[in-house]
Amino acid sequence: MTEKTEKHPVFFIPHGGGPCFFMDWNPADEWNTTEAFLKSIPSRLKERPKAILLISAHWEEDEFTLLGKSDPALLFDYYGFPDHTYRLTYPAQNPQWVIDKVKTLLQSAGTPVETDLNRDYDHGVFIPLKVAFPDADIPVAQLSIKSNLDPQDHIDLGKTLAPLREQGVLIIGSGMSYHNLRKMMTNSRNPNLEADQDSIAFDEWLSHAVTQENAHKRNALLADWKNAPGAKSAHPREEHLIPLMVIAGAATSTQGKHVFKDTVMGSRISAFEF
Repeated sequence: MTEKTEKHPVFFIPHGGGPCFFMDWNPADEWNTTEAFLKSIPSRLKERPKAILLISAHWEEDEFTLLGKSDPALLFDYYGFPDHTYRLTYPAQNPQWVIDKVKTLLQSAGTPVETDLNRDYDHGVFIPLKVAFPDADIPVAQLSIKSNLDPQDHIDLGKTLAPLREQGVLIIGSGMSYHNLRKMMTNSRNPNLEADQDSIAFDEWLSHAVTQENAHKRNALLADWKNAPGAKSAHPREEHLIPLMVIAGAATSTQGKHVFKDTVMGSRISAFEF
């Protein structure tokens, strides 16, 4: 399965709050716009993917690590939600050919890569994919981020993974463009509150960075994201932004597009496609 095919785009998507698309909220439509965007992803593809490679904000390791189970279960790594959200299913298969290809690419680049034979899909995987690809009939491989959260390491990872785009693999970075849970919870108690201004400032900067025509300039801006307006407020800890770095690297010279934005829980969130 190494023949070339139509090159897939790459996506950085918001995966929401916990199992948010599968429970009731107040207001009831809080996550509806985000859900609609995730449902639209298949329509943005010219061809059905042979497999998905997903990089989730919810898996960090000292070295980049691949999920190794052939038929992973679900890791319910969220807390305090309704009982039924712990009975969700997503019976996708983990494609060995993608695992092998990722290992070969990383090893050829001199990048250490490990395999975890015990881990299951975390909610950064199964929650958005259950919305976008509900039949779970596309194989899904998962690759961790590195716990050093170094932007350049992850941009370089994306560059190494880029050839997969021509081999039928859809690469998705699953995180949140804004991830200050304390502010989001505070804002959600006041439904009439306008979007947090720090979230808007950071979102505008992020869109400006991603949509740069010059990929080198784009990646340099993203690597220096901590100096952006509102950055510290938007990401007290940056693990939810780091999957975007992988996607920007995998985009190679393709210019990014700001394809979605919404205000949820008083904060601006976005998605990007390359």
